Amino acid sequence: MSPPVLFWVGYVPCLCSGLLCLLAVSFWSARWHGGFSWDGSALQFNWHPVLMVAGLVVLYGNAVVLFRVPFTWRQKKLTWKLVHGSLMLLALLLSVLGLCAVFDNHRSSNIPDMYSLHSWVGICTVIMFAFQWLLGLAGFLLPCSPPRFRSNLKPVHVWMGKAILILSLTSCISGINEQLFFTLTTQDGKPYNSLPAEAKFANSLGLLIVAFVLVVFGILSNDDWQRPETHHESAPVSMDENSIVFRFSTSIPRVHV
Repeated sequence: MSPPVLFWVGYVPCLCSGLLCLLAVSFWSARWHGGFSWDGSALQFNWHPVLMVAGLVVLYGNAVVLFRVPFTWRQKKLTWKLVHGSLMLLALLLSVLGLCAVFDNHRSSNIPDMYSLHSWVGICTVIMFAFQWLLGLAGFLLPCSPPRFRSNLKPVHVWMGKAILILSLTSCISGINEQLFFTLTTQDGKPYNSLPAEAKFANSLGLLIVAFVLVVFGILSNDDWQRPETHHESAPVSMDENSIVFRFSTSIPRVHV
């Protein structure tokens, strides 16, 4: 099979598993925890896992592999930089909204904040994500960014992107486990260690999130699926007397007559 076909063999499961993650975490909150609201109650807390999985995992993971999609290679990189940055911003906003949901619920219920390992890893992930987005904006989208800064930032940006995805996975897995320990030991019914239906479903949700992240890393690990770089895409932005222009080079040789 040609490389594009191989890519789609990996990318389609990425899209499908991401959608399944969203459906599964929404079903978990609706089926076993009563649904959703925004009134400070436990129903508001239910937004927390949904928004964090949607933002920090599914939307973030798809934005990370965006430049690997072959049909984007035939179009201007600046366009897809804007799409990539917008998806990342939306993922960040969903994550912040997810934090607001849990902090507001804790305040209404007199529950202390930031005492568990899950909360520490989660808040560090969101802070790192915000810092990464600001660095990406400054380095790759602002026309005044120096070329040297851009080239030095690129490997750091790639490393931080992968690190954030790993931290997001860690936050989600620990959060699912923490929620199960709380709900299955404080409510009437079967304990967690007896594997009731909710425990089986939530554990499966965790494995599904792991599978999604592994597929994303599989796509990122294949160097053949990187967007081909051209000189004009990496050329610096300069200013003339009248306007800001991009200086493009061309592969067609000039003919002097």
